Amino acid sequence: MPDLDKPAADVFTAAQTRRSIRAYKPDRVDSETVREIVALARYAPSGSNIQPWRVHVLTGATLKRVTGAMQHAFLSDEPGHHRDYDYYTDPIYEPYLERRRQCGWGLYGMLGIGRGDREKSKAYRATNYNFFGAPVGIIFTIDRKLEKGSWLDYGMFLQTIMLAARARGLHTCAEAAIASYPDIVRRELAIAHEWIVICGMALGYADIDARINTFQPARIALDDFAVFLE
Repeated sequence: MPDLDKPAADVFTAAQTRRSIRAYKPDRVDSETVREIVALARYAPSGSNIQPWRVHVLTGATLKRVTGAMQHAFLSDEPGHHRDYDYYTDPIYEPYLERRRQCGWGLYGMLGIGRGDREKSKAYRATNYNFFGAPVGIIFTIDRKLEKGSWLDYGMFLQTIMLAARARGLHTCAEAAIASYPDIVRRELAIAHEWIVICGMALGYADIDARINTFQPARIALDDFAVFLE
């Protein structure tokens, strides 16, 4: 595991050492560092500079309250919860289905959770809703009226936060699972219905001794997705 506990020296190192960290130390992250990281994302590009992002940074009692509500809904199979948008196609087509399966099976296999073990699988999935124990949880929303271009802009905003975190020796995990309970998020944070819950993000210091943090899914080769023309 290459220097996951050290700040990234440059953007190449930040990108190469950024990964979805799913176990965190309980160590508090300095609030000014969190503000610095989120503030840097202001410089992410957006079409016509409309800057479509809205961010809620959760710590302390607020984090505990929101995560408690989401975990309760998940573990009790509370009815009536629906995402604001579809993250995946239904069905998922190849080659994307195989990549998703390899990621999921690899992750659960590392945890010793066998295929079909619904009880252990659900218990682990519940950790999504407390941001994997991270001391900071971030929730991202977007105006419901905006179109796909603004969602593309939002991806660059998210990546800027993740790379900035690496520059400060921190780690993240972007979490689409948080968007599974948008009504809870809006209720607990007094967010108007006009704002779509896009995702959440865990932020904190990686527990480098946690086995789950050694998992890294394979990436496709450069020549599989890029064409260089002269």
